[in-house]
Amino acid sequence: MTGTESRTLTVISAGLTQPSSSRLLADRLTAATVAALDERGVGTDVEVVELRDHAHALVDNLLTGFPGGALRSVVARVAASDGIIAVTSIFNASYSGLYKSFFDVLDQGTLDGVPTLLGATGGTARHSLALEHAIRPMFAYLRAATVPTGVYAASEDWAGSGDQALAGRIARAGDELAAAMAGREHTGPADPFADAVPFEELLARQRAN
Repeated sequence: MTGTESRTLTVISAGLTQPSSSRLLADRLTAATVAALDERGVGTDVEVVELRDHAHALVDNLLTGFPGGALRSVVARVAASDGIIAVTSIFNASYSGLYKSFFDVLDQGTLDGVPTLLGATGGTARHSLALEHAIRPMFAYLRAATVPTGVYAASEDWAGSGDQALAGRIARAGDELAAAMAGREHTGPADPFADAVPFEELLARQRAN
């Protein structure tokens, strides 16, 4: 069903390999969110961003303070999004450096109040608490509106009964994000020239002086 309303969803995947388990989890979270929005009569404009494709541009941005090329478009897309799905692989019990670098280059306030679903992948379930002790605090600092359910997927979660439990967490998280996005007023990207003074008015003021 195609809804009369539409929301913009940007999916950030910080997997380092191709294919990656982070992208696999991101795709499943996206499908669950889109389906839940569709049930609410809301369409979805989805774009998936693979951070590995922007790794060099991120380093340049950190050094110069300015995003270049395709990274500039990604940053603008995130700033205009009604919802974010952000998935990272876990290294040494925390998010990857690539993932952190991306959120480091966003302007302050970019994620203020934006509904956000957090996901992570790793080789063992022992890293699952990284969602709560490392990733969620970072997004709290960025003032994103993270949904209650974060989804961590270890290697054993992709097969057998583990996949059934994972599917349940994905469905719950996707529904939470969809509810938050559907309830958020869609304003679209801000127009930097919306309050510009017409040239004729500026000229009239100059003549009056």
